[in-house]
Amino acid sequence: MDVTLHPPLHGGPDALGVPPHDFSTNSNACGPCPGAVQALREADARHYPDPAYTALRERLGAFHGVGPARIVIAGSASEFIHRITAFAARRGVRAVAVPVHCYGDYTRAAQAWGLDVRPAAPGADPAVTGLCWACEPASPLGTPDPALAAWARIGAQDGALRVIDCAYAPLRLEGTASHMPANAWQLWTPNKALGLTGVRAAYAVAPQAQPPQDLAALQSLAPSWPIGAHGVALLTAWTLASTQRWLRDSLDTLRAWKAQQQALCESLGWAVVPGSLANYFVARPDADDLPAALHRLRAHGIKLRDGTSFGLPGQVRLGVLPPDSQQALRQAWIG
Repeated sequence: MDVTLHPPLHGGPDALGVPPHDFSTNSNACGPCPGAVQALREADARHYPDPAYTALRERLGAFHGVGPARIVIAGSASEFIHRITAFAARRGVRAVAVPVHCYGDYTRAAQAWGLDVRPAAPGADPAVTGLCWACEPASPLGTPDPALAAWARIGAQDGALRVIDCAYAPLRLEGTASHMPANAWQLWTPNKALGLTGVRAAYAVAPQAQPPQDLAALQSLAPSWPIGAHGVALLTAWTLASTQRWLRDSLDTLRAWKAQQQALCESLGWAVVPGSLANYFVARPDADDLPAALHRLRAHGIKLRDGTSFGLPGQVRLGVLPPDSQQALRQAWIG
């Protein structure tokens, strides 16, 4: 019997180790955030965290202006995606609506529970798609997710579970932050914005109308201590005014780097897909055999994210990196 494991497709390190120039993830290339790094150094790993995360939930609730009861601590965004999908399946949901181009774990979690996966469509019957996903800004394209406006026109009492993946909201480089519909969960993963993706910690903010028994049921599906001392330190640092100032300052740098990187891609003959509001964008390289070209780049210490898993064959998603990495990409591409 073939027991070969096929891990999910993600950016970042691979069998060759950490790429010196890693365009394949959307981590903040200005990081790591110094204040968050200091908090991690000071984390006391000798003890378990409070299993209820009382102080952390109070701090995160105050940060978002909600009561601590609405904060659900998660091991990572992926952990929460799988957990809320399990919760939805247990309460009878049979189909999940996902954006046309999106993070693969929405689909993977649904398939693990035998649920139908359908493309998100504004106005879809919530009785049919009882769990609906959106990402703001969207990944991989970095564009606004149209689901948010549609959800805002729908009442909170229709019984559907709606989740906004806010992983890239703090890394939005253009325009103002989108309004978050009151009838949707918000899933936050600050490690990308802080340039510390190796620390796994996340949290979700429940809609105000979510019944307390639903929150208790979600908690019952979580492992004990979903995050450790370092996860607590990261999320605590996220709420500090000094961290938010550092983040705002980093966005100015990322805007300049993004403009340079898009210009570089165009100079190489790549077609840059317009519309990205975030610290990443999609482009179509001028290559007859893109997988072979990406393999050659990886041998030079450069990794790009193949868009095939997003439903964009022949295209790549590039996180914004500093000018020295951009020049490394240029030199490796032109040979």
